[in-house]
Amino acid sequence: MNHEQKIIQPGGVPVLPLPKNHFKHAIAAGRQQIGLWCSLPSAYTAEVVAPSGFDWLLFDTEHTPSSVTTVMSQLQAAAPYDVSPAVRATVNDTAQIKQLLDIGTQTVFIPYVQTPEEAHAAVLAMRYPPEGVRGVAGTTRANRFGRVQNYHQLAAQELCLILQVETQKSLDHLEEIAKMDGVDGVFIGPADLSASLGYAGNQGHPEVKKIIEDTIRRVRACGKPVGILTGDKAFARHCIEVGTVFTAVGADVGILARGAEALAQEFQGR
Repeated sequence: MNHEQKIIQPGGVPVLPLPKNHFKHAIAAGRQQIGLWCSLPSAYTAEVVAPSGFDWLLFDTEHTPSSVTTVMSQLQAAAPYDVSPAVRATVNDTAQIKQLLDIGTQTVFIPYVQTPEEAHAAVLAMRYPPEGVRGVAGTTRANRFGRVQNYHQLAAQELCLILQVETQKSLDHLEEIAKMDGVDGVFIGPADLSASLGYAGNQGHPEVKKIIEDTIRRVRACGKPVGILTGDKAFARHCIEVGTVFTAVGADVGILARGAEALAQEFQGR
């Protein structure tokens, strides 16, 4: 059990520290973080994979039937383990981002960011006024139910915003998006990007891979960390060589589906 040092305020209210975002600090320092995509909307599954050895887990709400309440239970399930959770929002929506932050999400992925204006909207959603538009609440899971002193002044230090570039339009504005203050990293979405380039369902097309490599180099030239998700192990290693700093190398639902198929096939015909 983690016994944190705490101070008791007058009136008996304990003061707890703001949790550190190890993922944010690791990618800023250039330390490779290997991750797993979590598409199964289940706290039980999150608890199964949390201690498996990955540096970070991504709880997805864009392409899953997950909810804010489900995500909170996943964060709680992963909390005892040495792994950094991140959450992908459904869309670049200030209201949903506010809810994800209030339940204690520290690293937020925003899908389908295509313009500097969209990137700026995401930055504003992550920050309290006067720097942003995040709504202020006094007692949330994020501030440990009112036990983190000066949370509203300190929160931004440990919040991490990752913007996803997944279209040709995103690539046209890549440097403006990547260099923006408040953007902590850029994530390449290969599935949507391949579709935008005219190769839907074919992430492995040579032209797609070439553009991904170029995008990695362009983001790194902006001084920002860059990440990707790919189940192609050889390409994942290649992306790391080219410059990805946070690299998701598989997804829980894929592991379950392909593993189940392989086991069933092994016993076909007895």
